[in-house]
Amino acid sequence: MIGCRKSTCQVLRIIATIVCLTATVVAKVPNPNYADALTKSILFFEGQRSGKLHSNQRATWRKDSALHDGADKGVDLVGGYYDAGDNIKFHFPMAFTTTMLAWSVEQFKNTMGSDLQHAMEAIRWSTDYFLKATNIPNVVFAQVGNAEADHNCWERPEDMDTPRTTFAVTAQAPGSEVSAEIAAALAAASVVFKPSYPAYSKLLANRAVQVFEFADKYRGSYNDSIGPWVCPFYCNYNGYNDELLWAAAWLLKATRKPIYWNYVKQNIINFKSDIESGLSEFGWDAKHAGINVLISKFVLDNPSNANPFLPYADTFVCSVLPESPTNTVRYTPGGLMYKAGICNMQNPTALSFLLLTYARYMKSRVIRCGNVDVTQKMLIRFARSQVNYILGRNPMNMSYMVGYGTKFPQRIHHRGSSLPSIDQYPEKIGCKEGTPYFLSESSNPNLHIGAVVGGPDIKDYFADSRLSSSQSEPATYVNAPLVGLLAYFKAHP
Repeated sequence: MIGCRKSTCQVLRIIATIVCLTATVVAKVPNPNYADALTKSILFFEGQRSGKLHSNQRATWRKDSALHDGADKGVDLVGGYYDAGDNIKFHFPMAFTTTMLAWSVEQFKNTMGSDLQHAMEAIRWSTDYFLKATNIPNVVFAQVGNAEADHNCWERPEDMDTPRTTFAVTAQAPGSEVSAEIAAALAAASVVFKPSYPAYSKLLANRAVQVFEFADKYRGSYNDSIGPWVCPFYCNYNGYNDELLWAAAWLLKATRKPIYWNYVKQNIINFKSDIESGLSEFGWDAKHAGINVLISKFVLDNPSNANPFLPYADTFVCSVLPESPTNTVRYTPGGLMYKAGICNMQNPTALSFLLLTYARYMKSRVIRCGNVDVTQKMLIRFARSQVNYILGRNPMNMSYMVGYGTKFPQRIHHRGSSLPSIDQYPEKIGCKEGTPYFLSESSNPNLHIGAVVGGPDIKDYFADSRLSSSQSEPATYVNAPLVGLLAYFKAHP
């Protein structure tokens, strides 16, 4: 540093400090135990179950809840999942969760070992429910529960007394995004169940076809149909064209029928502006990148069908990788993918799943990002870095999965976890009676094992506080793609 300007020396000292901190992180945190994390990531879904629980329920702090859902419409809608730390069943993110759980199993079932059965049960808990939600022709039930009333209370799902209002989309009041995502979930699950439960697989595929036809024929957003009840919680901000393509792509995979290949080829052109506006987006609201990665499996061996799917998928890769000159994604100093908003951790898990999956599809193919050649190994290495960050290799030396490692979130924003279980406190806890537990600085009495929270801020800092829902609330759509990532890295440590 001899002869350098003061500002330059300061920069070099900062760099040196960062290097030392990084070394400290690696030194303090042992190699990730992907097998343990996989088991726990699947167990999480049992803590999110709604309805009548099975006798083999492992998350024993949870009990039966919402046993009369659908009664206000004269239908049976008991079951399904609560999306996050509340007690509402939002079908749009629930369906995406199901699709990603199914894709995780479809891709990585051979490395799941004894966890495979539990993963299949997690999928079926959802698909059994969606069969109920789509049982009436030209009607798709899209939500159960009054979100405003629910979010005004802090009570266990077993105690909730807020309105369990049922909301549906119909031919007269359509909801193409939620309907198409449910179709995608049913189609993806049919692929998973086909080898071992062919009759159930066929039932799922047939229902997926019916629901997709409804979504496509009666086009419209559920924002306009039931918006006052789904917004601002799960508004659709990206339109419904991506969900229609996504569902068709999964139906192609499930049925191998040319009609779906023709639909995808034609509408990738018709929806061009929508797709190109979100090539780096993937999550419960945006399926753009996922469509192209999923379809790439079909076209990599057939160059005549490569356009525009492979170019779009490559653009996605180049927009995410930090070493790419066309990168558009922000990262924390510790290396975590970051997008401002509620529950950032859905971005690292979902996008990393796509990168890992695309890497396995592309094999020896090289992607050109400006002057950087991107290989399969680079994509896998990046996905591993995001998973390792979640499991503790980060500046906080903290696992963001509850119950994994020695240091993890203790005060997650989750009603059932933060209130004493019925086993410990059998008396009813009313709407506002749970508020002292919400405000308490004590650790949650029920360990929601496997729950991955929203995570740190842009500076890698995590406030372990129930009050900070964006950081401390878990969600099913965070864990679903993580299941596949962990299954792969378990076999490739």
